[in-house]
Amino acid sequence: MHFGLCSFCVRVCAVSFFRVCGLKTTVNMPKRAKKNEEAVDGETGNGTAPAKKEKKGKEPEAPILYEDPPDKMTSKDDRAANMKITSWNVDGLRAWVKKNGLDWVRKEDPDVLCLQETKCAEKALPSDITEMPEYPHKYWAGSEDKEGYSGVAMLCKTEPLSVTYGIGKEEHDKEGRVITAEFPSFFLVTAYVPNASRGLVRLDYRKTWDVDFRAYLSNLDQRKPLVLCGDLNVAHQEIDLKNPKGNRKNAGFTPEEREGFTQLLEAGFTDSFRELYPEQANAYTFWTYMMNCRAKNVGWRLDYFVLSAALLPGLCDSKIRNTAMGSDHCPITLYLAV
Repeated sequence: MHFGLCSFCVRVCAVSFFRVCGLKTTVNMPKRAKKNEEAVDGETGNGTAPAKKEKKGKEPEAPILYEDPPDKMTSKDDRAANMKITSWNVDGLRAWVKKNGLDWVRKEDPDVLCLQETKCAEKALPSDITEMPEYPHKYWAGSEDKEGYSGVAMLCKTEPLSVTYGIGKEEHDKEGRVITAEFPSFFLVTAYVPNASRGLVRLDYRKTWDVDFRAYLSNLDQRKPLVLCGDLNVAHQEIDLKNPKGNRKNAGFTPEEREGFTQLLEAGFTDSFRELYPEQANAYTFWTYMMNCRAKNVGWRLDYFVLSAALLPGLCDSKIRNTAMGSDHCPITLYLAV
């Protein structure tokens, strides 16, 4: 569907986008429109000051890229990693398969592969993945109400002791966001956490989700320790996104979402990447397709491996595979001694 937009509206949208991403804008606006543009920007909730004019002749700053360091294969207590888990928000499973995502998976060769935002009903899954001999045990969850929405998957080399879907609450489970597999010494939970959405229209729902999901994980943790992986749709600290100042009122970096993640950590869980790399900046897992943000490394760290305290001694490494293409997210990989 096409909507006719006036030239002023187009300029306003362009300026707002540049500010959120942390990029400098060169969009020209009529003088009479400048005051109105600032008012519109305030209504969208960006909370950013008007961009300063770029000085003529100034060279653009070179992007600061993150280089994934060599894999660490031994834990702090000197045990060798014997479990490798990869998680990837594929932003549409069928498109990701066509972009040769499975070629990368075969090279990475994890013991368990967890996928989020598959956007694909089980009946429509491509045979390239359903017939993968490397992973004989495959589990799928999708939205009951909206086809092509949400969805998660878990592919395992070794059959889990048991597999469950959802967190036991219908209002959440109908969207197909969680799969839990029980292994002998731990639970593995993969999740695609709901986004607060544009304009924060689902922020109240997200706050309810955070409370209910934390309770679900805490109950599991009482039975045996767990690994949570997936797109958790929050950049926890300012170090976890390129432009924190311009995104304080945007989905994924609101005080409410960040506090929800803080409360999860306070419940006895640990962000594995920050445990190992507490000061590492410019390490992101998501970049919008627009404005060449990935090449400029204007991104967010939204994808995590979160561990129970009992598993921390066996943590070997938590990786961000930021050179892997095929989605607007990159995969992450966990090495664990269990």
